[in-house]
Amino acid sequence: MYFEYCQVLFFFFVSVIFVSILLFASFFIVRQMPSAEKLSSYECGFNPYEDARLKFEVRFFLIGLLFIVFDLEIAFLLP
Repeated sequence: MYFEYCQVLFFFFVSVIFVSILLFASFFIVRQMPSAEKLSSYECGFNPYEDARLKFEVRFFLIGLLFIVFDLEIAFLLP
């Protein structure tokens, strides 16, 4: 009865181990040499005023989700 769940748990642990190995390998393999050009401001020429991560209102996400839902509904309704 619990044999099916053991298989799922096994694949979960294998995937966690695989992902962790890939993350650690990518961290140690990559060459991290920041140059002055990489650390300079991007295209506009001046440093940003504040953090780029601004808080968005939930309404924007709600409108986006509703658009996706109704867009897919129309797409499946037409054929």
